[in-house]
Amino acid sequence: MEVNNVELVMSAVAPEQYPTTGYPEIAFVGRSNVGKSSLTNVLINRRSYARTSSQPGKTQTLNFYNVEDQLYFVDVPGYGYAKVSQAERERWGQMIETYLTQREQLRGVIQLVDARHEPTKDDIQMFQWLAYYDLPTLVVATKADKIPRSKWNKVESTMRKGLGMTPDNPLLLFSAPQKMGKDAIWDWIETQAFGGQN
Repeated sequence: MEVNNVELVMSAVAPEQYPTTGYPEIAFVGRSNVGKSSLTNVLINRRSYARTSSQPGKTQTLNFYNVEDQLYFVDVPGYGYAKVSQAERERWGQMIETYLTQREQLRGVIQLVDARHEPTKDDIQMFQWLAYYDLPTLVVATKADKIPRSKWNKVESTMRKGLGMTPDNPLLLFSAPQKMGKDAIWDWIETQAFGGQN
Protein backbone atom coordinates (compact mmCIF):
# COMPACT_ATOMS: atom_id res chain seq x y z
CA MET A 1 0.00 0.00 0.00
CA GLU A 2 1.26 3.46 -0.85
CA VAL A 3 0.87 5.47 2.34
CA ASN A 4 0.50 9.24 2.24
CA ASN A 5 -2.06 9.96 4.92
CA VAL A 6 -1.84 8.69 8.48
CA GLU A 7 -3.51 10.10 11.53
CA LEU A 8 -3.46 9.09 15.18
CA VAL A 9 -7.19 9.26 15.73
CA MET A 10 -7.47 8.14 19.31
CA SER A 11 -5.91 6.58 22.34
CA ALA A 12 -8.41 4.23 23.93
CA VAL A 13 -8.58 2.24 27.15
CA ALA A 14 -12.10 0.80 26.76
CA PRO A 15 -14.32 -0.54 23.93
CA GLU A 16 -16.64 2.46 23.98
CA GLN A 17 -13.65 4.59 22.91
CA TYR A 18 -12.68 2.46 19.90
CA PRO A 19 -13.22 3.90 16.40
CA THR A 20 -16.64 3.21 14.84
CA THR A 21 -15.73 3.48 11.15
CA GLY A 22 -15.55 -0.31 10.74
CA TYR A 23 -12.16 -0.32 8.96
CA PRO A 24 -10.13 -3.53 9.38
CA GLU A 25 -7.53 -3.37 12.15
CA ILE A 26 -4.05 -4.83 12.55
CA ALA A 27 -2.64 -4.87 16.09
CA PHE A 28 1.06 -4.64 16.99
CA VAL A 29 2.21 -6.39 20.15
CA GLY A 30 5.62 -6.91 21.69
CA ARG A 31 7.85 -6.29 24.66
CA SER A 32 8.64 -2.71 25.60
CA ASN A 33 11.35 -1.24 23.37
CA VAL A 34 11.27 -4.13 20.89
CA GLY A 35 10.78 -1.65 18.04
CA LYS A 36 7.01 -1.37 17.52
CA SER A 37 7.17 2.36 16.80
CA SER A 38 10.14 1.93 14.46
CA LEU A 39 8.30 -0.75 12.48
CA THR A 40 5.16 1.39 12.32
CA ASN A 41 7.15 4.40 11.10
CA VAL A 42 8.79 2.34 8.33
CA LEU A 43 5.43 0.91 7.22
CA ILE A 44 3.81 4.34 7.01
CA ASN A 45 6.86 6.09 5.46
CA ARG A 46 7.39 8.47 8.35
CA ARG A 47 10.50 9.28 10.34
CA SER A 48 8.96 9.61 13.74
CA TYR A 49 5.20 9.61 13.48
CA ALA A 50 4.49 6.73 15.81
CA ARG A 51 5.47 7.71 19.31
CA THR A 52 8.86 6.34 20.18
CA SER A 53 10.06 6.63 23.73
CA SER A 54 13.33 5.94 25.48
CA GLN A 55 11.24 5.02 28.50
CA PRO A 56 9.91 1.49 28.22
CA GLY A 57 6.33 1.01 29.32
CA LYS A 58 5.36 4.46 28.08
CA THR A 59 2.47 3.40 25.85
CA GLN A 60 -0.41 2.88 28.25
CA THR A 61 -3.32 3.05 25.85
CA LEU A 62 -4.40 1.40 22.61
CA ASN A 63 -3.32 3.91 19.96
CA PHE A 64 -5.36 3.77 16.74
CA TYR A 65 -3.62 5.06 13.61
CA ASN A 66 -5.92 5.67 10.63
CA VAL A 67 -3.98 4.61 7.51
CA GLU A 68 -5.31 6.10 4.26
CA ASP A 69 -8.93 5.90 5.54
CA GLN A 70 -8.70 2.17 4.81
CA LEU A 71 -7.45 0.46 7.93
CA TYR A 72 -6.18 1.04 11.44
CA PHE A 73 -2.83 0.12 12.93
CA VAL A 74 -3.35 -0.44 16.64
CA ASP A 75 -0.32 0.04 18.87
CA VAL A 76 -0.78 -2.10 21.97
CA PRO A 77 1.10 -1.33 25.25
CA GLY A 78 4.39 -3.21 25.52
CA TYR A 79 4.44 -6.22 27.82
CA GLY A 80 7.05 -7.51 30.21
CA TYR A 81 8.19 -4.21 31.66
CA ALA A 82 9.13 -4.73 35.27
CA LYS A 83 8.93 -1.17 36.59
CA VAL A 84 5.19 -1.02 36.12
CA SER A 85 3.24 -1.95 39.23
CA GLN A 86 1.43 -5.27 39.39
CA ALA A 87 -1.94 -3.50 39.53
CA GLU A 88 -1.05 -1.44 36.47
CA ARG A 89 0.09 -4.55 34.60
CA GLU A 90 -3.16 -6.31 35.40
CA ARG A 91 -5.16 -3.30 34.22
CA TRP A 92 -3.26 -3.24 30.94
CA GLY A 93 -3.62 -7.00 30.61
CA GLN A 94 -7.39 -6.73 30.95
CA MET A 95 -7.55 -3.88 28.44
CA ILE A 96 -5.41 -5.77 25.91
CA GLU A 97 -7.29 -9.04 26.38
CA THR A 98 -10.64 -7.32 25.91
CA TYR A 99 -9.46 -5.72 22.68
CA LEU A 100 -7.78 -8.79 21.20
CA THR A 101 -10.59 -11.23 22.00
CA GLN A 102 -13.67 -9.09 21.39
CA ARG A 103 -12.85 -6.68 18.58
CA GLU A 104 -14.67 -7.77 15.41
CA GLN A 105 -12.62 -5.48 13.17
CA LEU A 106 -9.33 -7.09 14.23
CA ARG A 107 -7.94 -8.97 11.21
CA GLY A 108 -4.53 -9.97 12.46
CA VAL A 109 -1.76 -9.41 14.99
CA ILE A 110 1.90 -8.65 14.35
CA GLN A 111 4.01 -9.87 17.27
CA LEU A 112 7.46 -8.32 17.45
CA VAL A 113 10.37 -10.18 19.02
CA ASP A 114 14.00 -9.09 19.29
CA ALA A 115 16.06 -11.08 16.77
CA ARG A 116 19.18 -10.73 18.95
CA HIS A 117 17.78 -12.78 21.82
CA GLU A 118 15.88 -15.97 22.42
CA PRO A 119 12.15 -15.39 22.97
CA THR A 120 11.39 -14.37 26.54
CA LYS A 121 8.79 -16.03 28.74
CA ASP A 122 6.46 -13.10 27.97
CA ASP A 123 7.03 -13.53 24.21
CA ILE A 124 6.19 -17.24 24.45
CA GLN A 125 3.09 -16.60 26.58
CA MET A 126 1.83 -13.96 24.14
CA PHE A 127 2.38 -16.18 21.10
CA GLN A 128 0.65 -19.14 22.71
CA TRP A 129 -2.20 -16.92 23.88
CA LEU A 130 -2.73 -15.56 20.34
CA ALA A 131 -2.66 -19.13 19.01
CA TYR A 132 -5.19 -20.23 21.64
CA TYR A 133 -7.61 -17.54 20.47
CA ASP A 134 -6.87 -18.48 16.86
CA LEU A 135 -5.81 -14.94 15.92
CA PRO A 136 -3.87 -14.73 12.63
CA THR A 137 -0.35 -13.82 13.77
CA LEU A 138 2.78 -12.71 11.95
CA VAL A 139 5.95 -12.90 14.03
CA VAL A 140 8.45 -10.17 13.11
CA ALA A 141 12.01 -10.51 14.42
CA THR A 142 13.26 -6.93 14.74
CA LYS A 143 16.79 -5.47 14.73
CA ALA A 144 17.99 -8.06 12.19
CA ASP A 145 20.61 -5.56 10.97
CA LYS A 146 22.43 -6.10 14.27
CA ILE A 147 23.01 -9.77 13.34
CA PRO A 148 25.35 -11.08 10.62
CA ARG A 149 23.41 -12.33 7.61
CA SER A 150 25.11 -15.72 8.00
CA LYS A 151 23.23 -16.19 11.29
CA TRP A 152 19.74 -15.31 10.07
CA ASN A 153 18.76 -18.96 9.53
CA LYS A 154 19.85 -19.74 13.06
CA VAL A 155 17.80 -16.79 14.38
CA GLU A 156 14.75 -18.05 12.52
CA SER A 157 15.05 -21.60 13.87
CA THR A 158 15.69 -20.29 17.41
CA MET A 159 12.54 -18.15 17.20
CA ARG A 160 10.41 -20.93 15.78
CA LYS A 161 11.57 -23.44 18.34
CA GLY A 162 11.43 -21.01 21.27
CA LEU A 163 7.90 -19.81 20.52
CA GLY A 164 6.60 -23.25 19.58
CA MET A 165 5.69 -22.19 16.04
CA THR A 166 4.43 -24.61 13.41
CA PRO A 167 5.82 -24.55 9.85
CA ASP A 168 2.60 -22.75 8.83
CA ASN A 169 3.21 -19.81 11.20
CA PRO A 170 4.72 -16.90 9.25
CA LEU A 171 7.96 -15.34 10.51
CA LEU A 172 9.84 -12.43 8.94
CA LEU A 173 13.12 -10.73 9.81
CA PHE A 174 12.97 -6.94 9.89
CA SER A 175 15.43 -4.06 10.01
CA ALA A 176 14.14 -0.51 10.45
CA PRO A 177 17.31 1.29 9.18
CA GLN A 178 17.44 -0.89 6.05
CA LYS A 179 13.63 -1.20 5.69
CA MET A 180 14.28 -4.92 5.24
CA GLY A 181 11.08 -6.93 5.37
CA LYS A 182 8.81 -3.93 4.82
CA ASP A 183 7.20 -5.17 1.59
CA ALA A 184 6.65 -8.69 2.89
CA ILE A 185 5.03 -7.34 6.06
CA TRP A 186 2.75 -5.11 3.98
CA ASP A 187 1.81 -8.13 1.83
CA TRP A 188 0.72 -10.00 4.95
CA ILE A 189 -1.20 -6.96 6.28
CA GLU A 190 -3.05 -6.48 2.99
CA THR A 191 -3.93 -10.17 2.74
CA GLN A 192 -5.33 -10.14 6.28
CA ALA A 193 -7.11 -6.80 6.00
CA PHE A 194 -8.43 -6.93 2.43
CA GLY A 195 -7.92 -10.49 1.27
CA GLY A 196 -4.95 -9.21 -0.75
CA GLN A 197 -7.14 -6.92 -2.85
CA ASN A 198 -5.65 -3.45 -2.67
